[in-house]
Amino acid sequence: MKRILTAFMIVAASTAVVHAQKGAKFEFKDKNDAYDFGTVKEGEKVVHVFEFKNAGDQPLQILKVEAGCGCTTPEWPKTPVMPGKSSSIKVTFNTAGKVGPAYKDVTIKSNAVLADKSKERYTLILKGSVIK
Repeated sequence: MKRILTAFMIVAASTAVVHAQKGAKFEFKDKNDAYDFGTVKEGEKVVHVFEFKNAGDQPLQILKVEAGCGCTTPEWPKTPVMPGKSSSIKVTFNTAGKVGPAYKDVTIKSNAVLADKSKERYTLILKGSVIK
């Protein structure tokens, strides 16, 4: 009876682990979801491309990408990114009128399975300083 119960528990645990790993998954190229652009002059446009791979086993669909303010513009793929394939999210920050420390966040809403189950959205960050 102990063997049957032990075998059942092993099968149940392994099924839970396999099930938890299913779905689309972001894997950013630089293993970093933040980009430090250093110091730039006011009026310049900071452009950064966040490259990623769908490391999951389901197509990755980016539903919406929202910037924290109107000075930051994201561009993202509108078609699903298949498992194992790569794509990118381009973020442009217009520094006009934004002198001082800059911290711009861009929030991604997608069907991706996130490591932190307490979040349903993924955030990318541009940071640096803007001088006159």
